[in-house]
Amino acid sequence: MVQLLADVFIMLGCFALAVEIYETNGLNNDAMLAAYLLLPLFQTIAFYNATYSRGGLTEWRKSSARAIGAMLISALLLNFFAFFAKMNAEFSRVVFAAGMMLTAIGMTAFRYGVSRWITSRWGPSATNRLLIEAGGPQVNIPHLYRVRADEHGLSPDITDPVALDRLAKYLQNMDEVIVSCKISERLGWAEVLKGSGIHGEVISEFAREIGALGVIHHDQAQVSALLVSSGHLGLRSRATKRAFDVISSLLGLILLSPLMLLCALAIKLEDGGPVFFMQRRMGRGNQFFDIFKFRSMREAKADADGALSASRDDDRVTRIGRIMRRTSLDELPQLINVLRGDMSIVGPRPHALGSLAGKKMFWQVDRKYWQRHSLRPGITGLAQVRGFRGATDREVDLANRLQADLEYMNSWSLWGDVKIVLSTLSVLVHHRAF
Repeated sequence: MVQLLADVFIMLGCFALAVEIYETNGLNNDAMLAAYLLLPLFQTIAFYNATYSRGGLTEWRKSSARAIGAMLISALLLNFFAFFAKMNAEFSRVVFAAGMMLTAIGMTAFRYGVSRWITSRWGPSATNRLLIEAGGPQVNIPHLYRVRADEHGLSPDITDPVALDRLAKYLQNMDEVIVSCKISERLGWAEVLKGSGIHGEVISEFAREIGALGVIHHDQAQVSALLVSSGHLGLRSRATKRAFDVISSLLGLILLSPLMLLCALAIKLEDGGPVFFMQRRMGRGNQFFDIFKFRSMREAKADADGALSASRDDDRVTRIGRIMRRTSLDELPQLINVLRGDMSIVGPRPHALGSLAGKKMFWQVDRKYWQRHSLRPGITGLAQVRGFRGATDREVDLANRLQADLEYMNSWSLWGDVKIVLSTLSVLVHHRAF
């Protein structure tokens, strides 16, 4: 409520300041008309886009972005209505633009100040959270209240109204409650929390171990299941990403066809062998596919399984192959894989089946390795633009790539793909390309 009222005063005050600066006849109702009309539109849109959510009290960047977004949309709507009502002439463009700019600065500054004040007094969250330690595993969640159930006489005894009343006093004014208890007591604590009317959680090591995402209740069968997997991208995101892949790969094949023909000709002229090297790799959903590359090694010494990574002075690499590998030209035929649907322009790089990190297979280094296969593999990816490419001589080389791949999957956006493609242009030539 305070933030809502503050936005009202900030908008009216900033528009009044703009009028005082730019209007020669001083402050008047006609000059402030735009602000009076803009304010209710802004407040309506701000409520719908969660500008005044509780999280916005501490996340000032997100709250400011939503407020400015609501203001821009309301400005567009106001001008749309004013055009048809033939009221545009009533608005001073200079005053309107200056008022909008000052309001954006004022709202951002206010949110920054509120965020700093709240976090300095109560920590980085505006949510009151309570952890009840009742004999379960140790929990190290920061910035919450903690009570030991045995020391405070708290128990989930639903047959004892006095015990329930005592517990209720501890839950007062809490937004979230987390209970860490013994397995045998989980049902009792769950029943008590259901009657509390607030967000309640019971710690489960098993759910953590299997990476549960939620609980699915099958009422007809009278059973429940832990949700452990869901698609990283929704239908709209998958369609958007695929459209980007098809358009990009088609344009790439058309624009780069002269360069690809030159590469093919150079390979043929050097030793007369096949132009392409095909290798089985693992793609989306852990399914095999054959990846296309320009052949850069001598045909008799090609490594079909990829068990031996190329080294700096590897005698298996041809002269033209060394140039192509150093400039990433050998990867261009993968545009065909993208068009076929085996790969994506951006995604986790597909690894050869026999690849080793140190002396271990990739999936032996980290159990999360298989999660990267929930998306189509990419010609380039976040790991590549961060420099995590080339031979994996140590386990940490694979760990760095995996961390970047999982980060990309969890925060995918079309604009993110575009930025990765643009960033790839600066790392086409790299020191780890042998």
